[in-house]
Amino acid sequence: MTVFQPRHRRVLAVPLGMALATALAFLPDVSASAADTGGAASLGTATTDAPSLSYVVNIRPGHGTSERVRRAIDRAGGSVVIAYDEIGVIVVHSSNADFAKTIRRVPGVDSAGATRNAPLPAQSTTDVGTPEVLSSQQVAAADARATDGQDPLEPLQWDLPAIKADKAHEKTLGSPKVTVGVIDTGVDDTHPDIAPNFSAAQSANCVSGKPDTTYGAWRPSSTESPHGTHVAGEIAGAKNGIGITGVAPGVKVAGIKVATSQGYFYTEAVVCGFVWAAEHHIDVTNNSYYTDPWYFNCTDDPDQRALVDAITRASLFAEHKGTVNVAAAGNESYDLASDSITDPVSPNDGTPGDRVIDPHKCFDIPTQLPGVVTVAATGAKGLKSSFSNYGLGVIDIAAPGGDSTAYQAPQPPATSGSILGPLPGGRWGYMAGTSMATPHVVGVAALIKSTHPHASPALVKALLYAEATATPCTDPYDINGDGKVDAVCEGSKNRNGFYGWGIADALAAVSR
Repeated sequence: MTVFQPRHRRVLAVPLGMALATALAFLPDVSASAADTGGAASLGTATTDAPSLSYVVNIRPGHGTSERVRRAIDRAGGSVVIAYDEIGVIVVHSSNADFAKTIRRVPGVDSAGATRNAPLPAQSTTDVGTPEVLSSQQVAAADARATDGQDPLEPLQWDLPAIKADKAHEKTLGSPKVTVGVIDTGVDDTHPDIAPNFSAAQSANCVSGKPDTTYGAWRPSSTESPHGTHVAGEIAGAKNGIGITGVAPGVKVAGIKVATSQGYFYTEAVVCGFVWAAEHHIDVTNNSYYTDPWYFNCTDDPDQRALVDAITRASLFAEHKGTVNVAAAGNESYDLASDSITDPVSPNDGTPGDRVIDPHKCFDIPTQLPGVVTVAATGAKGLKSSFSNYGLGVIDIAAPGGDSTAYQAPQPPATSGSILGPLPGGRWGYMAGTSMATPHVVGVAALIKSTHPHASPALVKALLYAEATATPCTDPYDINGDGKVDAVCEGSKNRNGFYGWGIADALAAVSR
């Protein structure tokens, strides 16, 4: 059985449409600008007294990098990895400890900051516990219970009927013209549940911040996290008489690897992932992680502000190009609409320490970015999972992510309160978290796009919310039955802090 640790987000044993002006309007004014400084002539030269780090430099989008900025980057000891001219984000490596501070004084630079604390080359997936691998005996027992039309392990997938996906599959499995991009730790496309629906042409490795399209570069190594493979299977596991069934088993899935071998999701990789999705006709992206090294990025800090700026530009660029972006809410049982939260884990690649932040000014990215669909998790009884973050106006929708059977046990023949999915190497196993809830919503969004192929991201999101099953607040919420309230839900039946607009509904997605 999976051991649940709801206060810790990084707990895997294996390392794991809108105009861009909107993105800029979302952020407060830059704290240091060219007007404060006197321009590039006063910048001085680089000092190489630090390990090489990665940086993002944000400039005016759509005009290319000016010669002045390029010269300033070079003079400050920076080396350009890639420039995303469409969104005005430049990825730079530098061993100059003052690189960001120096380059922020250059006219034409909106913001700049280090993306990490650890030296190059260097866990933030939103699942809890460790994967519970299904034994051959469990596989055989499930297969014996499967009825006509079910894949062998489908009797163990309590999550599919929870969102009426089993009924939706009687109407359609989804369109192969729709592609979902799994921005994650990598996808094992050789797995028999994933191979039939995998799109290699739309897959890449973005870990360096620059896409690597070498064949197979999107796969995790044997020592890396199975997270992305599990997510991909939850979304688009083929209905082929093998293993599990995905929420949208007829759509295509692409792997966009953005996590380092140590399991870190750094800004330059996430930016690359969104831009890749935008430029390769990805209809929906799954983002079951937070961007390292800061759980919350505070816009009054110049480094953290630059990270918010860069990923906001990239995610909105993807939406402008037709992509719906969906992200996990996180697993700390935080109220993301509260006045303050204590963040004890940041920076997670340096020396973390307790800091009190305002979640209205310090953002979990991409979860709290404009335009992103934010997903909370529910358990087998349909209640908010014990670990799931929540918050009125932050949570948009909810879906099965699992919970301890001590709190929410499924009906037989299912025995685990977690979500079953594929693991690398042709295996299957249980995982839980808002990481597992998000692919359910992504799958439903893919079914909506299959049913309404010309729908814009705004319309897909509107249908996703309108078709969700309205779910009132659980009040009081005493998930462990000890007589104490564990979380307070605010809002109405039609929109509240636990379930947003409601629990995702796959049948409605293919029927309306």
